[in-house]
Amino acid sequence: MVFEPKGIIPAMVTPIDAGGRIHEMALRKLVNHLIDGGVHGLFPVGSQGEFFSLTQEEKRRVLKFVIDETAGRVPVYAGTGAVTTREAVEITLMARDLGVSAVSVITPYFITPTQQELVQHYLSVARAVPDLPILLYSNPDRTGVAMPPATVKELAGVENIVGIKDSSGDMTLCGEYIRLTRGMNFHVLAGRDTLIYACLCYGGTGSITATANVDPRVPVEIYEAFLAGDHKRALEAQYRLAPLRIAFGLGTFPIVIKEALNMIGIEAGPAIPPVGSMSRENREKLRTVLKEMGLFQKTGEKTRKTTVSRPLRSSAQG
Repeated sequence: MVFEPKGIIPAMVTPIDAGGRIHEMALRKLVNHLIDGGVHGLFPVGSQGEFFSLTQEEKRRVLKFVIDETAGRVPVYAGTGAVTTREAVEITLMARDLGVSAVSVITPYFITPTQQELVQHYLSVARAVPDLPILLYSNPDRTGVAMPPATVKELAGVENIVGIKDSSGDMTLCGEYIRLTRGMNFHVLAGRDTLIYACLCYGGTGSITATANVDPRVPVEIYEAFLAGDHKRALEAQYRLAPLRIAFGLGTFPIVIKEALNMIGIEAGPAIPPVGSMSRENREKLRTVLKEMGLFQKTGEKTRKTTVSRPLRSSAQG
């Protein structure tokens, strides 16, 4: 298994129209916005993509549109996790048949499996698609299911389990994933957007990031400046990105990134109920964050999106 998950991979929102349907044209526009911003992969139907609120047919349509619009320009990762092993296998097989490059499988949620049960869950998914690269996905704050380093090391020995998206926000835990899997075909990607630079410094290979939906150039700059050895520039880009991730607390997940995209002229639509819109006060706070990131420029009483050239790719980046 030679697939190497690396770089900046946006966890894409799922645009929804006023009737609650998948907004195909907005989704295609988002694909090009992200690729034009220099990203190294796309990750539809993940947590930011509201996988937990989509039917299997809606997931199929999202993946089909993204794969079609991407047209092989970057790898497409698909979120295929579910509460039960049976459903996770079914969705993973569907994603494989549609032509994704890899899948990311979040731990079960609502239930709390033992570590032995968790290992068997992932082994079942991996055996169902032996030729498809699989990323583990740990997000204990949302799932209530921990992935201790020993479990990750055990699963890293499976040929087609090639990495993990770590959204724990615990840099010690992330560092242990990296330390214990050195020399294995296993890659650790930051899932907490405030820790992209830190994860890279420790030996991680990139990030699956929700904030990249809004301005992919900033996390791309973190990654590419780091590869080029320009740590000062990488750290400054991380500082610029942090307020947007911290702003997630201004609304019920995952509405903040959708509202931010709507503000800058990329149709994301509403979140899927019961998640509602942000308050007027918090929407203004979010607008301030976007202005401070340089995404708006005042022109009289109107605002328009600022255009900034994206960072040059370093020669070391694959």
